[in-house]
Order: sequence, then C-alpha cells, then structure tokens
Amino acid sequence: MEIVGEGVRLRRTVAEDRDALLAIRRTPEVLARWRGEDMEAEFAEDLEDDETTRLTILQVDTDAIVGLIQFFEETEPEYRHASIDIYVSPAHHRQGVAFDAISTLVSHLFDFGDHHRLTIDPAADNAPAVACYTKVGFRPVGVMHQYEQQADGTWADGLLMELLRSDWNGR
Repeated sequence: MEIVGEGVRLRRTVAEDRDALLAIRRTPEVLARWRGEDMEAEFAEDLEDDETTRLTILQVDTDAIVGLIQFFEETEPEYRHASIDIYVSPAHHRQGVAFDAISTLVSHLFDFGDHHRLTIDPAADNAPAVACYTKVGFRPVGVMHQYEQQADGTWADGLLMELLRSDWNGR
C-alpha cells in the first residue's frame, strides 16, 4: 500500500522504519501524547497487528521519515467506519505535513475503503491537533471525559471528532 499526497507519501510501515519512528516517538512533544513503556517491543507487536494499518509518512522530495499515521477499520456493516491516529516529528510541526497526511488518507479511505464516516480523537487540550483536524474537515462530536490515563496517573479528556463522506470536499 502506497498513497501519495501533495508533499507526503504514505507507505506500509516496515521493520526498517523502527529507528526513525522511535526517535520521533521519543521527542518530548510526541512522547507527551504517545507514551510507551517499552517502545521497541510495542513497535514489533504493532508490525504483527492485523487490525490496525500503520503507514509511515515520508516527505515526497527527500524520502525522509517524518511520522506515522494509522487507521483501524470497523468492518461490521451496520457500524462500518475507520478511526485515524497520527504523530509527526516536531521538526515538521506547523508545516502542513499532518494536514497533508490526514487529507491523503481520508481521500483513500473514502474512495477505496468504502467508508461513510471517519473518526479521530485528539486530547481535548491539544489545540494544534484540533485545529489541524478541523482544517481537514473533522467536526467535534463531544468531549470524552477522563478518556486517557496520563503518565502521572491522572485522567485527561479526549475530543471525539468525525468526518462524514457527505461533508468531505476532497482534494
């Protein structure tokens, strides 16, 4: 699987991506949102997970790994939809990489995944992520209270957002 956007290329994550992706995951900005106890073991387990599709985000012009985007598909016909998660290297924040990667994946999921609805669930206090997802076309559905446990044991709220095929303007 390979999907090309305006400035990014999304391709299936492979074992050789490990070092670059784990380096991004270990940056303080990403680690605050994508924690992990044993990232090496989690990465290996993720490669074996058939329920979630992980795609490495590469810059088209340099082929540099700049992040990861993943999706889970609910295949039950009555509830068919997909959920998206993403992280991008802080060195590429606010440069349109996340917007491009998400828009590219959204187009693919609507065109080839036969989905009518997509969801994404950033931390409620992650204003830059919420702004990016809103720019793509996602709308807030509601706050999920005490949704995710933090490193210190407290719970933080999440924001459920959705995008319907009927609301998608495409690229």
